[in-house]
Amino acid sequence: MADIIELKATDLAAMLCSRVCHDLINPIGAIGNGLEVLGDPGQTEMAEGARDLIASAARQSRAKLEFARLAYGASSTSGTDIDTRECERVARILFDIEKADLDWQVPLILLPKHKAKLFMNMLLIAAMSVPRGGEVTARISGEAGQEKFEFTSKSDPEKRQKTLIPSGSAGLLSGMPEEGFVDARGIQPFYTGLLARMTDMQIEIGLENDRFFLTATPQMRSDAA
Repeated sequence: MADIIELKATDLAAMLCSRVCHDLINPIGAIGNGLEVLGDPGQTEMAEGARDLIASAARQSRAKLEFARLAYGASSTSGTDIDTRECERVARILFDIEKADLDWQVPLILLPKHKAKLFMNMLLIAAMSVPRGGEVTARISGEAGQEKFEFTSKSDPEKRQKTLIPSGSAGLLSGMPEEGFVDARGIQPFYTGLLARMTDMQIEIGLENDRFFLTATPQMRSDAA
């Protein structure tokens, strides 16, 4: 059986930074292109389209930065709990730029920082399971300290696109990717699995009746005598 891959802190940080840069390069580039058009007196007829492009790219940039700050970064929440109202705020900003709809079934509770980060990263994976639209349901149940995270999704039948398990995510979540290594492309699901192991949560991912599911449940721990 393959061993779980252990990354150096510097490698993990570098790959997460690369992931954030990858997410931002297109919208930031679009803002730059729009500003170039607005600054060119010979392209006044394209000004309205340029403004729309800038506004759309700015929304995408904000959503991705807000998500990265909460899901990847320590921010000012080091050593503290995170209110699920903040998770919902960031989730709804993110889904403003996603093609899927969000069904938020999460109580108002405080989550330990790493559990909140785990929940948000799981949400992103669930969103990737319906890339052309559909509905993602996010749910937390259970008593404090024994919370269960549940995500389900189903594609919009009118899009004629199957619900899918994001490529390679099962192996990356387990810490044992099929390729035998982790790169910046797969760092987000790998990091999600790392957070699950840090918080003693067991991840399950799959498809059932054409519906995607991703769950994290507290592991039963047997303490030595």
